[in-house]
Formats: sequence, structure tokens, C-alpha cells
Amino acid sequence: MSSAPPKSGLRAALEYTGIPPSWLDKRPRLPSRNWLIFIGTVSSVAGYYSYDRRQSRKIRDDYVARVRHLAEEPLHSLDYPRKVTVYGAKWPGDDDWDRSTRYFRKYVKPILVAAAVDYTIIAGKRHGDLAARIAADIKSERRLALGLDTPPQIALPIPPPTPEAKHRRAMDGGTVVVSRPAFKEYMSGLRRGWTESLEKVDEDEVLARALESDGHFEELDEPPEPTASVVLGDDEPLPTQSRLPSSRPPGVYSPLNALRNAPPKNAAEPQRDPGADVPPPARIPPQPPLLLVPFVNLVGIKLIPLMIWEFFNERHKVRAGAEAGYRLVMRATRPFVAPTPTPSEFDTPASDAAPALPQAGTDLAFDAEAEAYYKSSTAAIPDEIQKAREAYYKALPEKLRTARELARREREPTSDELNAPPPTEVELRAERLKKEKRWTGDERGWGIVKPDAPVEWDARADGALTVFVDTPFEGIAEKS
Repeated sequence: MSSAPPKSGLRAALEYTGIPPSWLDKRPRLPSRNWLIFIGTVSSVAGYYSYDRRQSRKIRDDYVARVRHLAEEPLHSLDYPRKVTVYGAKWPGDDDWDRSTRYFRKYVKPILVAAAVDYTIIAGKRHGDLAARIAADIKSERRLALGLDTPPQIALPIPPPTPEAKHRRAMDGGTVVVSRPAFKEYMSGLRRGWTESLEKVDEDEVLARALESDGHFEELDEPPEPTASVVLGDDEPLPTQSRLPSSRPPGVYSPLNALRNAPPKNAAEPQRDPGADVPPPARIPPQPPLLLVPFVNLVGIKLIPLMIWEFFNERHKVRAGAEAGYRLVMRATRPFVAPTPTPSEFDTPASDAAPALPQAGTDLAFDAEAEAYYKSSTAAIPDEIQKAREAYYKALPEKLRTARELARREREPTSDELNAPPPTEVELRAERLKKEKRWTGDERGWGIVKPDAPVEWDARADGALTVFVDTPFEGIAEKS
């Protein structure tokens, strides 16, 4: 009978630690076919993800190292750091309105921060908000330059910068426009700000007057007024229609009536705004250089494969954002390539009837291929706005009838109405004005950013715009 083979010192030591001997007798073997497939797939995916993120950090660190010396340059105590304005717009079909500004913060901002370049982000939450904001800012600056408005008096330990100093700082900084929708709204706001009248207009008042005669709040059949009032037991007459204020006052009935109907304090008629007589300039003055940053927001089930590809190839977006930030930091520019100078096609407000300018081959075609990624459902935005308007006005008569019956005490409120009081007529008019303002703004904004709408351009802007361009340097050679 053969004796057992002698145990090695390691095995004897492991047995004394309490490890079961059966564990030490097991022989290693290859995993099964399914386990090999699983381990191989997971390892490949994890390895590619790790490689992509490692390359992303390397690309970003390389560009940061190229501009870090600019942050170490001394700055005079009365000087300001370089500052840029960043514009982002809502992507059609996406409820998250700040996707473009998120892209800027993640991929472009690190290069600007490394170079000590400050920035201000302005984003539009709805279509058309950015264009309206840019136009209003330009008109405000024009009014201040012409002396039509006085700048606000702010007590500061040092005198505020002059308008000329502000303009020089803006020209030294630049303007960052992220995505095709933001570019369309920027150009629309630029045109409107320099070509429209400087007269101050209350948009709420203009819209309220436009809605004044639409007849939605008119009473077609008014009940006859009673000749006597019913006396209650405590000798207090019951309010009747003759004792209530009229539900249809003269003029437009809205929360703005108190201000609109108030008589002027110092004159019998309102004074004309001097800004209405200021003609637009013959040439738009030079504007801050533009950094045009392409951006595509993938939205929809059909684009899920592209979303997966982008997730594992983030280094391409990191490189594109770093290159864009490097262009701005290095300040190399070229003239804006515009259509052939012709009489302006947009001397009047843009409309569907305005002829389209030949924009192919110019900077007006910036990132035009991104419009192919819009969701197909965005084509129904005008129809959706119209359906929402029709549904609201269909339910309005019943709400209005309830509000008037309760206001005139023609009936007692129900238990549900006591728990949740229905809106009054004043509230309904204010709600209608708010909804119409939103619907009108959405229609006008979609008319600016829709794919078949050309970028607005005015010949007076020829020569006023410049664009940041690439500056060659020795960087990472890997482009995959």
C-alpha cells in the first residue's frame, strides 16, 4: 500500500490556518465558453472606455498646458481680465433648454479657465428668447450712446468704465455661439438691434391692444336689469346687476388697464419717444469676434446608436471643444465670409415671403448639417401651438360664464368651487394675455430656427464681423 505524497511546506501552513483541504486539492481549469464570451466582452468594453477617457484627459491637459502661461501674466490693478459672452439656445425637440451651455462648460470652459478668460453665459429657454435678448441689449446700448437714456448711478469705490472702455473690452474678448439654433438667433437679434427703431415699446400693451377687439370676452346676450332689489331680513338689499360694476369697461380689460388709462401727470397727451426718430446706421459698427462652436444634440430613439458611439468616443468632443477654446485664447481671426454685397433682403422685419439669400459657401451656412438631426416631430410645432390655442378658447366661454355668475351672485358657489375657487374674469384676462404672449413668441422663435428658414443677414453688417480661426501648434498626433 503506497503512502501519500509528502506535503509541501506551503500546503501544511495553509492547512493549519483552517482552510478546508478540499479547497487545496482543486485543480485550476479554463472557464466555460459562455464565461469566456462574457469576460471577453466586458473586458473589451471596459478597456475601450478606459482608453477613451485616458485619451480625453491627455488631450485636455495638452491644451491646458499650452495656454496656462497666459494666466500667469501680471494684470494692472485697474484692468479687467479678458471676458467673453457665451450664447446658447434651446435645441428643437428637447425639453432641456441648456444642453448647448452644458457642452460649453464641459469641453470649452476648461481651456478658457486655464488661460484666465472670464465668461458670461446667456441662454434662451424658449425659441426666440435669445434673439429678443440680443436685440434689446443692442438697442439699450445705442440709446445710452445717443444720450436718450441715462446710465444707472451706482456708488462704487472706483469710477465705472466708460462706454468706450466697455466696447474695447468686448472687442478684446469675443462672442461664443454654440450650435446652429443659437447662431440663427444671434444673427436675427443682431439685425433687429441695429436696424429696428429705438422707440421704447411695451410689448404687453401692444399685444393687449391687438387682442382688444377679438370678441372672446364680449357678452352677446346681456340679461335685463331688474327694476327693484330684493330686501333681506336684516334690511340690506341683495346686490343686483345694477349695483355691480360693469363687466365690460371701455378699452382693453387687462391688468395693465390701471396704468394705461391713467391720465398723464404733466401733459394732456403722451410725449413722443425721441428714439422713434433715430434712423438706423448706414453701416453696422465692428462687432466682437465670433467663435462658432458646432454642437449636435442627439434626441430620439432613432439616434440611440449614435448616442452609444458618442459615449465611447468622447475624446472627439473633448478635442473639438479644446480646439475651439484654443482658437479664442490665441485671438487669430479672419473676416466673416458673407454673401455678395447686395441691397439688404431684410430691411423690413423677416417674413415667410422674404426671399432666401444664397448662403452656401459662406459663414451663414455654419453647422447647417446639424439641422438634419432635428426630430421629425418638430415640423408640427406650429400645428401644436394652434391646437393649444383652439383648445384654450374652446374652454374659455364656460370659465367666463362661471366667473360672471359668481361675481354677479346669480347663483351660489358649489362645494367644489368653495374648495377651489374658479378664476375671476380679471384673472382670466391676465391668463389669456400670458398665454397669447407665449404662443406668439414661440411662433416667432420657431420661424427663426426652423430648418427651412435662412439665417437673417443685412448688407449693412458686411465687414463688421470676424471669426476666430485655428492657430497651428505641435500637439497630440493621435486623431482617432
